[in-house]
Amino acid sequence: MSLVLLAALALAGCSSSSSSSEESASSGGKKVIKFMHLWPEGSSNAQFSIVKNIISDYEKQHPDVKIETEILNPDQYRDKLKVLASSNELPDIGMTWSDGFIKPYVEGDMLEPLDDIVNGDPALKDAFIPGVKESYAVNGKTYGLPLELNISYVFYNKEIFKKYNLEVPKTFEEYKNVVKTLAKNGVIPATVGAKDGWPASFWFMYLADRIGGPTILTDVIHGKAKMTDPAIVKAAQEVQNLVNMGGFVKGSSALSNDDAKGYFMNEKAAMFLTATWELPNYTTSPDVKQDFKDKVGYFKFPTYEGGKGTDINSYVGGPGVGLFVAKDSKVKKEAKDFVGFLVKEWGKKSVTDAGVIPATKVDTSNLKLSPMYIDILKDLSEASNVTTYFDTQSSPAVSELHHDLVTALFGKQVTPKDFVKQQADALAKEQK
Repeated sequence: MSLVLLAALALAGCSSSSSSSEESASSGGKKVIKFMHLWPEGSSNAQFSIVKNIISDYEKQHPDVKIETEILNPDQYRDKLKVLASSNELPDIGMTWSDGFIKPYVEGDMLEPLDDIVNGDPALKDAFIPGVKESYAVNGKTYGLPLELNISYVFYNKEIFKKYNLEVPKTFEEYKNVVKTLAKNGVIPATVGAKDGWPASFWFMYLADRIGGPTILTDVIHGKAKMTDPAIVKAAQEVQNLVNMGGFVKGSSALSNDDAKGYFMNEKAAMFLTATWELPNYTTSPDVKQDFKDKVGYFKFPTYEGGKGTDINSYVGGPGVGLFVAKDSKVKKEAKDFVGFLVKEWGKKSVTDAGVIPATKVDTSNLKLSPMYIDILKDLSEASNVTTYFDTQSSPAVSELHHDLVTALFGKQVTPKDFVKQQADALAKEQK
């Protein structure tokens, strides 16, 4: 997000909504809620279906309300949200990320506080996993209600590993040996979509954790550490080392996340470092053949010899998307009511129907879950640390720069030193 847009966000709260939005707030005697989300039917079918069913249930219970959806993939969604924010035309309800992403929208006076939804509903008051809802708070007020909690793993094809007698790597040196064996045999070791930056950033973030310690990137955001720290430079260098070894699908800097995912789903790549939002494809999705699901395993990102991040139970992850209500919505009361309804229903349905981890607590005692899902819930209970994604913690301007530079790092268009220096300069400007 450019500095110009940040200024627009800060000023947009001063302008009034157009009359067209007022007219669209009611249709045929019904209150119309405009809801924009990022789970298309094609790429996120399980999530899409749950939301569709929740909307249908709500409309049956509230015959005076009509919910109109606009659905985009995550990258298109981010772009459109910026455009709508700059012209003060946010939907009544939309999806947001936490921390640095949500902050300028709050500072631009665009979002409605949602604490009253939580405090006024006993079913929501103690429902959230501790610390998750707080990631959507600015100055003590909550401006987004989280739906997901994500942690990232290396998912792998067990059959490919077996074919080449490969063991799950516990250390980074072992991981590099896996890469060498696969590359030597003409198998793509790992797929990654670096075009949009964020999917490829997982590799950088984990290496920074394992080399510099679990708090290093969060410390950078809070001014307690420098982006130019040697451990962070080394993490960027190790990413390029993997690129040079043939560790990733060729041309990764031109691939989207969906493009890259296809290599793993079609068994052309042995590994895919991604987050638990992909669990439906490996557990519950009826659109994925059971034969493939049976081949998928996962492992924790390996530790780095001599690194400060010695605990393999330290994860990169954090809250996924949450829901916001636009401050200028003409149907604010109805929108807030639906948000509370969606969060509660999502908590009940997402586990069994989508195989994703909700931001609300889950009682698994009476649920029939896939073994992978149970293992991951156990991992979460034993996690020593979950570092929120660096781009989520960053301001939108730094986040966008980070994405661009990660793409350049994978494409070898920037050196590791310049990769960190450009981000350090941008952070220094903001921290003045």
